[in-house]
Order: sequence, then structure tokens, then C-alpha cells
Amino acid sequence: MSRIPRAALALLAVAGPLLPAPATAAPTQVTTAARADDRERVLFRIRDGRIGESSGLAVSPTHKGIVYTHNDSGHGPQIYAIGPDGRTRATFTIGNAEARDWEAIAASTDRATGRGVLWIADIGDNLDGAWPDVSVYKVAEPRTMKDATLRATRYRFRYADGPRNAEGVMVDPRTGRLYVVSKEFSGSVYAAPAKLRTDRVNVLRRVGPAPLMATDAAYAPDGSSFVIRTYFSASVYRSPGKLIAHVTMPPLRQAESIAYTRDGTALLTGSEGEDSPVYRVPLPAAARPAPSPARTRTSSARPRAVKATSGAAAGDGALGVPMPVLWVAVALGAIGIIGFVAYRTGR
Repeated sequence: MSRIPRAALALLAVAGPLLPAPATAAPTQVTTAARADDRERVLFRIRDGRIGESSGLAVSPTHKGIVYTHNDSGHGPQIYAIGPDGRTRATFTIGNAEARDWEAIAASTDRATGRGVLWIADIGDNLDGAWPDVSVYKVAEPRTMKDATLRATRYRFRYADGPRNAEGVMVDPRTGRLYVVSKEFSGSVYAAPAKLRTDRVNVLRRVGPAPLMATDAAYAPDGSSFVIRTYFSASVYRSPGKLIAHVTMPPLRQAESIAYTRDGTALLTGSEGEDSPVYRVPLPAAARPAPSPARTRTSSARPRAVKATSGAAAGDGALGVPMPVLWVAVALGAIGIIGFVAYRTGR
């Protein structure tokens, strides 16, 4: 991945809230639960000294409390199963995989067998399209938390509109379709073919926009929405370009990863660095799964509404200035500097 200095990250933090991704529909009203315990908090810290560059998170669909992560480029083809205390329960080596620039991991469930599936994305490209193609490895989730060497199915990909650097991968649990999210100033969501082929390169086609400098992405467990993480915040979408809500993220050294909790009511987000924290961030009510009729009848909690963000007001930000003006002011200042620094440091 690109190594972004803290000064550039600070500029991104300023620019980010003013530069949301384009959306074809206004975000819905944002509400949040009033429960005192429903607050952002550190869920655990990654205690394994081998994991110094955690670059992706995936919540196990079959092992309660297990979260998978992996290192960035320059490390071997290993994924780590982390328990609720932040300690490694098992290390899995992907025996037939190459770890060129692993940037993301996603989890899904095989609809035929009910077994968990892990998708490891070797999609980083800091060399301006030097790789002829990128790869995603599909691995059956281990049944037991015990060190083992696993074999994966490798799928190769290229972009229909030319090479891209990317750090986000996600799988729609309703259809099984895989998506890649590019990491650019004008990023995109790319859809893989419905049926993946191992005997040829699969083509990724753009299906919608993504926020500036996206570092990860994930689908909700019920498939009703997906989230895209950036260095400064997260955005939840109903479908590509259909924004639901922006979610404020905790300050992290270098925000690299995001995943949904198993119940879909909150997000997990992490960072690179030794002893790095993984936060649990509750989702606003508008971005949570619809409650079942039984839960609706028995629930007595009333959500407390916060300031609504919809229509032009949501797009124009808190300054009351039209977006074109903000684009000129911010883009000419922060974006130019960030682009230069990111280009120079990423090589």
C-alpha cells in the first residue's frame, strides 16, 4: 500500500468530510440509538507481534468471536484467526498462494453447504499498473482453530477500464458476487462476473463511484447494504451510488480495514501498527438491518434522532457553502498536496 505521512493524513481528514462520493440518491435521515452502552469502543488489540501491518478484517461466519486478518505487502501468505481477547487462535498458511500485495479479506457463506468461505485479495498496485492482472484467493474456512496449511482457488482479474490500485474487496451474501473497490481520488466500485473462471482472466467492470482513497469495504451480513472505509470516515450504501449514511470513525494511526459485526448493527475497524486496536463502531439506525416483527413488538427502546442529513444540505456539508465552491477550495489545496505526497511515498 502507499505509505502516507501523518501530515498528508491530516489533510485527508480535513478534506474527507467535505468531499463525499457522488450519490444518485440523497441519504436517508440518520438516527442513533439512545442506549448508553451503544458507543464506539475498543473491542480488542491485536496482540500477535507478527501482525504489524494488519490490512484487512473479516468476521468469521461460523466461528463465534473469531476475526481474520493478514499483513500487507512484504509478508508471507498467512491469515490469522484472532479471538475476542486479541490473541491469535490459529495461523493459516495458504500453500499455493503468492502474497504480492494483500490488501483485503472478506468472508461469506457457501449457500449450498453452509460452510464459511474466505476471500483474500492480492489487489494492491502502487506501481501505476505494473501488474498485468491481480488475484483473489478463495479458501474454505477451516472447521477448527488449529494451525494448518490450506489450499486456495485462485481467480485472476483485470479492469475493463485499465489498471487500478485497490484495497477493498467484498462479497454480496445474497448473490455471491464479488466486488473490488479502487483506491483513487475518484474511486470506483467494480463488479466481478457472476461466474468466476480459473482458466482465464476475469474482467472487473465499473458499477458505481467510491469515496476518495478507499482503504477497505464490506457487505452487511444480510446483503441489505455495504460500507466503504477511507482514511477519515466510512460511508454506507444501499447499492453503488445510493448513499445511506456517513459514519464517523475513531482516530487511527493508518486506517486500513473494516467489517460488519455478525448481527450487522455495528462496524469493526482497524489499523496498521503493532498492538493495533480494533474498534467497534455502532451504525446509525438508518444503516442497520430491519428488525424482525418479533423484535419490533417487544422492543421498548425509542431511538433518539440526531440532526437529519438529506438532500442538498447533506451534500453541501456543515459550512452552508455550495459543493462546487468547496470542491475548488479544498481540491486545489489539500488534494494537490496529498496526491503528490501519496505518489512519491507509494513508489
